Amino acid sequence: MTQDLTVIVLAAGGGTRMKSKVMKVLHRIGGRSMLGHVLHAVAATEPGRVVVVVGTQREQVSAHVRELAPAAVLAVQETQEGTGHAVRCAVDTAGVTDGTVVVVTGDTPLLEGESLRAFVAQHEAAQCAVSILSGVVPDPFGYGRVVRGDDGDVVAVVEEKDATAEQREIAEINSGILAFDAAFLVEALPRIGNDNAKGEYYLTDVVGLARDAGLTVGAWPVDDVAQTEGANDRAQLAELGRLLNERTLTRWMQAGVTVVDPATTWVDADVVLGQDVTLLPGTQLLGRTEVAEDAVVGPDTTLEDCRVGRGARVVRTHGREAVVGDEAEVGPFSYLRPGTQLGRAGKVGAFVETKNARLGDGAKVPHLSYVGDAEVGEGSNIGAGTIFANYDGVAKHRTVVGRHARTGSNNTFVAPVVIGDGASTGGGTVVRRDVPPGALALSAGPQRHLEGWAQEKRAGTAQADAARDAQVAGGRPPGGGETSHSGGPGVGARAAEGPES
Repeated sequence: MTQDLTVIVLAAGGGTRMKSKVMKVLHRIGGRSMLGHVLHAVAATEPGRVVVVVGTQREQVSAHVRELAPAAVLAVQETQEGTGHAVRCAVDTAGVTDGTVVVVTGDTPLLEGESLRAFVAQHEAAQCAVSILSGVVPDPFGYGRVVRGDDGDVVAVVEEKDATAEQREIAEINSGILAFDAAFLVEALPRIGNDNAKGEYYLTDVVGLARDAGLTVGAWPVDDVAQTEGANDRAQLAELGRLLNERTLTRWMQAGVTVVDPATTWVDADVVLGQDVTLLPGTQLLGRTEVAEDAVVGPDTTLEDCRVGRGARVVRTHGREAVVGDEAEVGPFSYLRPGTQLGRAGKVGAFVETKNARLGDGAKVPHLSYVGDAEVGEGSNIGAGTIFANYDGVAKHRTVVGRHARTGSNNTFVAPVVIGDGASTGGGTVVRRDVPPGALALSAGPQRHLEGWAQEKRAGTAQADAARDAQVAGGRPPGGGETSHSGGPGVGARAAEGPES
């Protein structure tokens, strides 16, 4: 921590061009708010003090700052009268008197901590009273211009509305990120005037005051000027989001991750990826998702705050706050809701939804099922079309399926219920009572046949004609009657297996 470094973050402006109920700096890209990205970069300088200036919608912004940087000082700018006024509010609130003061804006989400650290080091090494992080851009319209003298030294920063035609041709711009000798800044701030086109107190007027005092003013062009770009409307925000994602993907590809189609792959800033991870087209990894080495995610998969184990495969799946074990398989068309934990080499298959469910190593739910508030033991197989009926209309209840159980297709488990280790259930079974270990549970009655039903109830239809033809071809006379079959133990045992894959 650098005790004599104070960083002031300007986050008081309303951002009316966003046309939003949400404060401008709170709009999100890459899994963080714009202000969150800036505070992340600021933290890399290890400052002794961070001061965030709030104003418009201060309740929203203040709550967000307390969440991200609890130690930050909040300074209130009651009326927005320019950057000079905002910095004075910050200096007065925090009681800054010495050291170095760096001022950054809260809407520059591409700013990187390494660049900010380098800028502070340049400022202090040159012993400048004022330093400007500048940039050279092909179209400087709207930016303050860095005006240099014949000797190359900075003599002024002129805002667009106050610039002459000649000054508007200057391509070097003020990014809005500045560094100051604190003692000089404290003395100069009260002397800034507002005699300009906007009637505001410009922080950059301190440059002229420093020159008048014979002090050194430096400007340090940043190679990657996009780091200093802000967003004033949602179109600019989307463009910064695209650039941020492109940089994030490039960083991961350089670290050994395969991204098959960067144009359709989105990865948030706080996502962590292992070596030899493969991301297929249409993948979105959001929040603090972690994907371990050799895993394959996608195509068309969205995971938020999930963990995917080594060598796992997740295909066409939506997941949130879920854990997928090593070498497990998920999808296609699966929905992993919060609290899902899939063990090593387990499977959650096609059109399966899970919630608050723990599936042991090797456990499988291959098809068309809902597994909620449940525990499924190691090696168990849940048949297709199974419903874990966990809600009685008032409270949620839990179902436990033991180790190496085999449940049939189209089962309903009415919680709370326990199916013992090694137990089985027949197809179509509704389980309302605990099943002992190793037992076969059946709930269906004997199968009945009403012979001739199609000819009687669907006379004149293709169904009735097909039934008649089949009876004649089989040597059976068309007719009615009723037969029943009890279905012996062998039938039940086969039904209990259910489909497995």
